[in-house]
Amino acid sequence: MDLKRIFNKLIREKKLSEILNELRWIYRYGRKYTKSIIYFICLGIFGTLFGLAGSVISKRIIDAVTGYDAGGLVMSIVFYAFFQIFNLGINALNQRVSAEINIKVEHEIRADIYGKIIDADWESLSEFHSGDLLNRVNSDVGSVASSVIGWIPELITRGFQFVGAFAIIMYYDAVLALFALLSAPVVLLLSRTLTKKMREYHEQILEMNSEAMIFEEESLQNVQLIKSFGVGEIYREKFAQVQDKRKNVKLTYQNFSIISGICMTALGMIVTGACLGWGIYRLWSGHITFGTMTLFLQLAGMLRGSFTALIYMVPKAISSATAAGRLMQITELENEKYQYKEEAEKLIEKNDGVSLRADNITFKYRSGKEVIERSDFAADPGEIIAVIGPSGEGKTTLFRILLGMVSVCEGSVEIGQKDDDLRIPVSAATRGLFSYVPQNNFMFYDTIVENMRLINKDATDEEIIDALKQACAYEFVEGLPEGIYSKVRENGSGFSEGQIQRLAIARALLSHAPIILLDEATSALDADTERKILDNVIANNQRRTLIFVTHRLGILPVCHRVYKIEQKILRTVQRNEIPQISMENKNEIDS
Repeated sequence: MDLKRIFNKLIREKKLSEILNELRWIYRYGRKYTKSIIYFICLGIFGTLFGLAGSVISKRIIDAVTGYDAGGLVMSIVFYAFFQIFNLGINALNQRVSAEINIKVEHEIRADIYGKIIDADWESLSEFHSGDLLNRVNSDVGSVASSVIGWIPELITRGFQFVGAFAIIMYYDAVLALFALLSAPVVLLLSRTLTKKMREYHEQILEMNSEAMIFEEESLQNVQLIKSFGVGEIYREKFAQVQDKRKNVKLTYQNFSIISGICMTALGMIVTGACLGWGIYRLWSGHITFGTMTLFLQLAGMLRGSFTALIYMVPKAISSATAAGRLMQITELENEKYQYKEEAEKLIEKNDGVSLRADNITFKYRSGKEVIERSDFAADPGEIIAVIGPSGEGKTTLFRILLGMVSVCEGSVEIGQKDDDLRIPVSAATRGLFSYVPQNNFMFYDTIVENMRLINKDATDEEIIDALKQACAYEFVEGLPEGIYSKVRENGSGFSEGQIQRLAIARALLSHAPIILLDEATSALDADTERKILDNVIANNQRRTLIFVTHRLGILPVCHRVYKIEQKILRTVQRNEIPQISMENKNEIDS
């Protein structure tokens, strides 16, 4: 039959195995709710039974009213009312169970996907745009969660309804049962187009939703930049283009749905007409009663509806599987490596200063771009170390290596106590030994105090104020109406870039990590403020190591060690070279 050709084609295209694998992944989440799902299925079967029984009883009521069988009219009406009320209660209970399972599964899947994103290897995760990830966490998760309670239970209950209705019609009139199945060959034929088109349209819609969310997220996060560039009209046009693309995909899908719906409706009208004609003939010839005629029409519609619903389950399953496939791409990402976790925790707990050693390291990204080649790096407790070099040469990449976000291809990067033989490779497990201030100095949409406690959840107000003072930030925080409890708006709106930098430095100081990494974290500060912050850090954190990327070469003379990265090589700048470097770069531009 046509379905056989569909499945053979899917197998040839290696689609069926993918779909089955995706469906198995979905129902992994349904296992713990097996009892609830079985209960839900039983409710559906009971509801179907009562619906079928109600149809049979309505036949008896009509026969009694028309005088064909006057006995038991009152009892039939009582039973009919009972079945209808009971069916109403079952449907309400069904909806309650369905909603409860759907919400629980949706929350569980969303938590798993979010957790996977947080734990995923940074380089693997960077292949996805945050807008696309957001769309998957919301839209795709919702689609998958609804299928857990929707697909298999509906398959069983619809199948039971189909068999029950067909059996009753066969009992009364075998020819009418065949008339009721007239639509089956045509529906099976249409299912081939439905199966293929549904997956195509669903993939297009999901992709367009991700594309739209990417654009919306980026533009809304950068409204200030768009305004300052005076390109508001351009972005309105771009937004209209994105909307048009999404609209066209959805309208195309809707047109497909309308046309297929019209075909199904027309087919249903033909089958209903055939059943009606046969029923009228049987009624006219005296072989059936008015009640039986009504029963035939009810069951024929039920039979056709069940069969159509069963056919439509294929594209529904494919739609859910498509969403599941997009989520599986996230779950299959490589996790970060937590090596020597116990040893790392001991170093973090001891917190008595640590030393870093990078020996003959080479690093290149998976894209093939080599950034660092055959280089050494060292840092000891209490040292101030600067990393300089042209933009794009690998200074930020060096910090990613130290933070265990990426791993070197050759050589080793180890951390440990200076006078202790125990040294462990840097990884995600050693990240607690670092306090990092990135270039963008991001502050979350929350109060200042909560932004500070993000690093140290047990920090007291006094400790927060002390860290703000060290970072020369308390002078403006103190003047705010609510002090440290003042709100930081999105992207730090309301604060200058220099103020945000000082808040970010204060947050880093609050962590008490033995190594502080500053990636261009003082670029918006004047030289006096930068030097004052550095003096405060040195005076209050004598066992801490300070490693910073800078283009401010005037501060190099106070550093214990300076590294310069150029042409992929990280080399030590000798002390007698530092004054010369500073003089050659009076404007403090890239070296």
